[in-house]
Amino acid sequence: MTKKFYITTAIPYVNAEPHIGFGLEIVQTDAIARYHRLLGKDVYFLTGSDDNALKNVQAAKKKGVPVAKFVRVNSDRFYQLKNALNLSFDDFIRTTEKRHIEGAQALWKACKKQDIYKKKYKGLYCVGCEVFLTEKDLVDGKCPEHKTKPEVVEEENYFFRLSKYQDWLEDLISKDKLKIIPKTRKNEVLAFIRRGLEDFSISRTKERAHGWGVPVPGNPKQIIYVWFDALANYITALDWQNKGKLYQKYWPADVHVIGKGITRFHAIYWPAMLKSADIPLPKSEFVHGYITVEGEKISKSLGNVIDPFELVKKYGIDPIRYYLLREIPARSDGDFSIQRFEEVYNADLANGLGNLVARVAKLCEKSGFQFSKSKVEFTEGYKKDFKKFQFDEILKIIWIEIRSLDRYLDKETPWKVEDKKKLKIILQKVVDRIRQINYELQPFLPETAEKIEKQFKGPKIKSEKPLFPRLR
Repeated sequence: MTKKFYITTAIPYVNAEPHIGFGLEIVQTDAIARYHRLLGKDVYFLTGSDDNALKNVQAAKKKGVPVAKFVRVNSDRFYQLKNALNLSFDDFIRTTEKRHIEGAQALWKACKKQDIYKKKYKGLYCVGCEVFLTEKDLVDGKCPEHKTKPEVVEEENYFFRLSKYQDWLEDLISKDKLKIIPKTRKNEVLAFIRRGLEDFSISRTKERAHGWGVPVPGNPKQIIYVWFDALANYITALDWQNKGKLYQKYWPADVHVIGKGITRFHAIYWPAMLKSADIPLPKSEFVHGYITVEGEKISKSLGNVIDPFELVKKYGIDPIRYYLLREIPARSDGDFSIQRFEEVYNADLANGLGNLVARVAKLCEKSGFQFSKSKVEFTEGYKKDFKKFQFDEILKIIWIEIRSLDRYLDKETPWKVEDKKKLKIILQKVVDRIRQINYELQPFLPETAEKIEKQFKGPKIKSEKPLFPRLR
């Protein structure tokens, strides 16, 4: 029986068009999905958009556009990343869809009755995070994530009894029953739990939500808190609420891929909600860092938002994928700058992989030899690094092999070898190594790997136009 593998991205707010930060997450997730397909698994890859956030409402009002139209246009833009970044996702869920609304309400109703209660509350609310903060969460009176002062909000809401799950959550995370990768993020989650968990508000008044979002079952004057509703997407997309075939086949999720700013919701709120509703828990969560642009946090006010569509238009898909997967450390923060991107493009892609493939293909074509096919498979080291989501390390090792092959060619100088038997041995060895490199590149640079495969698959190898033309 084929082993299943279910992987998800977080669903981004659609208060603006996608930027390079989400590009990182979805390309990482795509690489993982492609790798597991190559292992012969039945993979289901989900992404989507969080249409119900208050910040979406505020952004739409600022632009003077109806909220429904505003979120649809921006959500469509996120979907269009599929072609722009050559993504292989199987489904894209929007939280305004009927299947999601019904599923989120079903999850509310499935939670234990004693876990949801109503009370009056006054608290500090960060719209950017869509979460209530306590004084101890603040740094200099501001949200540490958004560097803004939270609003003081007073209203009657429904609450989820998170405090009840404190010991259970600590045991869950500390014993890796829900595995948080990397360990630094696991330790942060445990530290947060050990500070003491408080019950959290899971609804907003209809007025404060501007009538936008999923109504609380049985109380249309309240809207389900956006994080309670958004997290449900991982099961509503599988038709959990109707015990659908996809849910029965793919749940629990093997990996949730998320950014470090939303670990609390995924590693604490989500498992507690699932436990309350008697739903099996996901197996693991991979937490990536953030991208800065020339050392600064990505911000519209700073005018440093990098548009992935524009980048692809100018440089092509795989160069962008390569930079995100190789230059941005998989488990921590990394920086993006056009200058650095162009340096990497020329050094690693044009002069590195592209030049190696071109020179070998030309030598093989000129020789007229027929080349036999050797077996290609992932090495144990490659598999080990992929299990830890160390994409940058894998690519670093592949490029060491590319440079090693270049040195081998310079040493053996096949263009000077007149002995045909010796020449065939040299070229066959190089062809075998290129085919292995190409096999390992498939999850990361699928378009490039396909081009190389076409050139090197047959017994006769032909040269083609350069894979990566040099930049100026």
